[in-house]
Amino acid sequence: MTTLEIMQTAKRVSPVLAGVTTEQKNLALEYMAQELVAQTDKILAANAVDVEASRGIISDVMIDRLSLSEKRIADMAEGIRQVVKLPDPVGKIHGTITRPNGLVIEKMAVPMGVIAIIYESRPNVTSDASALALKSGSACILRGGKEAYNSSSAIVKAMQTGLVRAGLPAELINLVSDTTRQSSYELMRGVGYVDLLIPRGGAGLINACVENALVPCIQTGTGICHIYIDDTADLDKALNIIENAKTSRPSVCNAAEVCVVNEKIAPTFLPMLKARLTNVELRLDEKAAEIIDGTPAGEKDFDTEFLDYILAVKVVSDVNEAIEHIQKHSTHHSDCIVTETTENANTFIMQVDSAAVYVNASTRFTDGGEFGLGCEMGISTQKLHARGPLGLEELTTYKYVVRGSGHIR
Repeated sequence: MTTLEIMQTAKRVSPVLAGVTTEQKNLALEYMAQELVAQTDKILAANAVDVEASRGIISDVMIDRLSLSEKRIADMAEGIRQVVKLPDPVGKIHGTITRPNGLVIEKMAVPMGVIAIIYESRPNVTSDASALALKSGSACILRGGKEAYNSSSAIVKAMQTGLVRAGLPAELINLVSDTTRQSSYELMRGVGYVDLLIPRGGAGLINACVENALVPCIQTGTGICHIYIDDTADLDKALNIIENAKTSRPSVCNAAEVCVVNEKIAPTFLPMLKARLTNVELRLDEKAAEIIDGTPAGEKDFDTEFLDYILAVKVVSDVNEAIEHIQKHSTHHSDCIVTETTENANTFIMQVDSAAVYVNASTRFTDGGEFGLGCEMGISTQKLHARGPLGLEELTTYKYVVRGSGHIR
């Protein structure tokens, strides 16, 4: 089908979910999870084609992001089952107002309708997005990257089998086969078909959506995530946090890209950092370069989401200069302070304007599953209508239900 035909189909079948109970949605999700596991061999075979075609074209860390294994597929299925366990947001009453004249006005959560997701080479997004859209009552249109098309197609076919087993239309989950930019622009301009567009990927993709979308668009963000090591930090704790945030999976948006260090502890901490992060290229500002060897930081290094084993290092005089640097360079995703001083922690919390602000914890926790949301549609770095991990509630809108007994004005 063409992208337009897919949008028309999704719009046509989306009202089906309005009459589906929570139990039916959960059954469909359970069948989707079962089919992912049952069709593991097919999914891995498709993924092998994608990985082989991408070798030498994308970096090793991006190959890791693209690659699937039995465990990763099992984790995808478990992510769907976590969504089953979550409360159904549809129909939730967010507030009730009883007017003096007796009118009762309820603010009720309702589905978006059709949610489109444009994303890059992460096959697990295919299952996460589908599960969240279904539970929140919306049909979804998936437009993945060309590098992961075969993988995504196999995943979608498995989940559609689960939908049909549950008595629901397979077309509640749709994959766009056109992986050129044209299909992305068609979704951005899908007025009357697409109720919400979510881009999930690098700065180029997100900026293209924000600049060109005629449909409502949530700006998920690139992650230039900072970790500030305060002068009162426990240095062993700081090393563990920065190692986890940088190296546990450098290709994801919640990985640390910048380490900001207080000058009072820099002579002690930076040699410890260099000794710990032996597989990471450190790009140093002038003050840091006076203490340890590394690559001199370039003009753009503090504004780059490396998604690789690279870490920019900045030395500052105090927490206020750290906050000033972060506010200048942050993408407002996730930023952390490592400190044993409550006052400095509170100052950081109040003044750093990011979707997630951490005290003494790795930025790698900015994730729907880690936040108890099951999985997530992406991380929103804007302020309307949602911020941080996009879970079920963020994928609904609301309407007012007004109950009267013959009231007239």
